[in-house]
Formats: sequence, structure tokens, C-alpha cells
Amino acid sequence: MSEYDLVVIGGGPGGYVAAIRAAQLGMKVACVEKRSTLGGTCLNIGCIPSKALLQSSEKYAEACHELENHGVKVGAVKLDLKAMMARKDKVVADLTGGIAFLFKKNKIDHIEGLGTIESATQVKVTPDKGKPQSLQTKNILIATGSESTPLPGVEVDEKQIVSSTGALALAKVPKHLVVIGAGYIGLEMASVWGRLGAEVTCVEFLDRITPGMDGDVAKNFQRILKKQGMKFRLKTKVTGAKKTKTSVTLTVEPAAGGDSETIKCDAVLVAIGRRPYTEGLGLEAAGVETDNRGFIHIDDEFMTSVPGIYAIGDCVPGPMLAHKAEDEGVVCAEILAGQSGHINYDAIPGIVYTWPEVAAVGKTEEALKEAGIDYKIGKFPFTANSRARANDTTDGFVKILADAKTDAVLGAHIIGPDAGGLIHEIVTVIEFSGAAEDVARVCHGHPTLNEAVKEAALTVDGRPIHL
Repeated sequence: MSEYDLVVIGGGPGGYVAAIRAAQLGMKVACVEKRSTLGGTCLNIGCIPSKALLQSSEKYAEACHELENHGVKVGAVKLDLKAMMARKDKVVADLTGGIAFLFKKNKIDHIEGLGTIESATQVKVTPDKGKPQSLQTKNILIATGSESTPLPGVEVDEKQIVSSTGALALAKVPKHLVVIGAGYIGLEMASVWGRLGAEVTCVEFLDRITPGMDGDVAKNFQRILKKQGMKFRLKTKVTGAKKTKTSVTLTVEPAAGGDSETIKCDAVLVAIGRRPYTEGLGLEAAGVETDNRGFIHIDDEFMTSVPGIYAIGDCVPGPMLAHKAEDEGVVCAEILAGQSGHINYDAIPGIVYTWPEVAAVGKTEEALKEAGIDYKIGKFPFTANSRARANDTTDGFVKILADAKTDAVLGAHIIGPDAGGLIHEIVTVIEFSGAAEDVARVCHGHPTLNEAVKEAALTVDGRPIHL
């Protein structure tokens, strides 16, 4: 029986990062992963392949519709979907191979198979082929991530009715794609296939897209996506699906109740959210407590209800984001090594990688109003930013929310070019308890998109230069 200081169950962003950091701190580490490749959902069938397709589809759309505006004339643009998918697969293969190299470099044992907790000091690993083995360990870290939430009445076959996994590998561009759910994942995949020529209809149960996003941003986001050709059916629920060899017919009705109708399409993406993945872990037998949604209970140091068993990432409460899991993995490993660690959950950015990008950190206006916090708004449009004008990317704005008394930055919301990059200036400011005035007084290079962040900070105090 092998003996370890730490056995990590799950080789996704949280798990593999925790394993590497623990090894750096001198621990003997094993990482149990049921896939043959490391990286988890994010790297294999999530964040990375979707971003590869988003980038490729954006280039295709640019060649079709935008280059001529810049004086670049090309001949007839042709889509080679097979080549696009091959590029995506190569990106994934290169990165998973990179993690395998890091494991070897840090002397981490990668053990393929399904991990089951037998006790606080023992993990059973059952491979697809071969005999199970037991790992003896001082500590166990659960980092098993999440899976797509199923929708009753709509059975996923990953061919005509797909989850995000199948949406990354469609054999051809659908004529009409229906996306059920207007959250981050649904809109990103809707953007990919819409750019490649599909008619896209998003069906959302709520009365708005991107639940949880700042309402002002969400409203503008929907307007821009509609301008791109995306159709929306809000306050609508899907109750069933019938397939033929070539089509899918969805039955829908008003969310509040009413007469049903049908929507015919040739592909459906179910993207109504994700849920913790803990199948086969043996949580109940081990005494690890979960809530009614399946999330694992943890304390401030990531320990579960069982001493010696810890959990991070999508399987615990909080935003289901790869970078959140990574930070938790690092901090958890450092705590196990006797160091102190802390995560400021108010300083974790969320990003939608559509065009335009949408990024946010901290509180929304709605959250501040609900909490009764008096705040000021600084808002600056990209139409007034010289670099955005030069680049012909003027959709969107930067919005900063600051405490009315202290000027402390409470939140920021950006919709526009490179929003995912721009947000990190505000993430840093929030992490170090900075104020809008701090951002306003920093010299920003000209001409850059970053100047819009400075101008938004100036606007908090009612003194923008270019408005």
C-alpha cells in the first residue's frame, strides 16, 4: 500500500494546482483522476476548448464581415470546420501534456481511476482496467469539480441534443441551434456557432439573460447580442423534446404558465447550469456532509465535516470558476503545510468570453441596493475612448461602483473590448482596499483601452476628462 502526505481526488484546475503547490512545499502527493488526461473539465471539455473555438470563430467572422472596413479585401471566405476542430484539439493536447510534465517535474504520482474515500486516511482507486489499489494518506483533498445540470424532459445524446461537451464537437454547423439557458456557457457557445453561420435562439426561464450579472450590463449585453443576430425567448421554459433523424422539436411554454408551443431546430444545447460532481466518492459512508444541492460543507480552512478530508472548487459553495478553484488549491496546500492563507472572495473576477467580452468583480448595483449601502457610480463608454475608436470596437462601457463615504471600490463591471484583461486593474485595487481616487490618479498609457477604466474612476467623482 502506497503512503502519501496528500491524496488529491480530481485533476482539474483546483486539484492539479493543489497537488503542485503541496509538492513544492515538500509533501509526497498523489493525484487520482478518472480521465486519462489531466486538467479536468476546464482543460479537456470546458474553458480551454471553448476559448479556442471562440477565437477561431471570431477570426472567421472578422474575415467575413469586418476586414473590408479596415481596407483589407479578401476573396470568398470558406469555413474548414474540421481544421478548426483539429486546432482546438491540439491546444487541449498540448496543455494536458504540459500538466503531465509538471507532475513529473514535481514528483507527483498521477494515478488513473475512480477515487473512493474509504476513510480519512485511505483512498481506493478503481481503474477502468486492472485491479483496484488503496492509497494510504495523511490528508485527502476532494477536487472533483462539477457537471452539466440535466433538464427533465430533454435527454442529452451529445449529437442532436448536447451539453457543453457536445457543443464543442458538432460535426457540422447547425442551421438552427436552440440554446436552453442564457448564462455564461450558453452564450459563449451560442456565439461560436452563430458566428459560423447558425441561426441561434436562446431560451431562458428568467426575464433576463446572465442571472447575477449587473442589470445595467446585462441589458446592454442582450442588446448587442441581438444586433449580432442572436434571438431570445425570455420568461420561457422548455418542457420536452422530440427527435427525428434530422431535427429536434422542443415544447415550450411561458414560465408563469400558459399555452405551449413548439420550436423546431436541428441542434439543441442544454446549458442551464452546473452541479457538484461527487458520484462514486463515497461521501455519505465517509461521513462527509453536503447540503441539499450536493455541495460539500467546509470551514474557513477548507476542511469538511471529517478531520483530514478537505474540499475545494466547484464541489463546494461559491462561484464555479477555474481560477477560484486554483486559488483555493494553493491556499489549502499552504494551510496543510502549516502556513497561513486567505482568499478574498469579493476580489474574484468573472468573465464572459463573447464579443464583446463582459467582466465583473465585486458587488453589483442590485446587491448594494439590497444591502442598503450608499454608493456612487462612475461610467465611461468606449465610444469616447480613442483606442476603441481606432480599433472600431466601441460597443460597451466601464462601470465602477464606489462607497459614497469612503470612496472604496466595491465593484466594477465592464462590457467591451478586452474586458477580461481590463478588469484585473480593479481586482487588484479591491484586493488592496483601494479607492476610485487611487485608480483616477494612476497614469494610464495613451492611447489604450485602459484609459476607459481611469475615466470611469474619474467619473465617480464627477470629473471625467473626455465626457
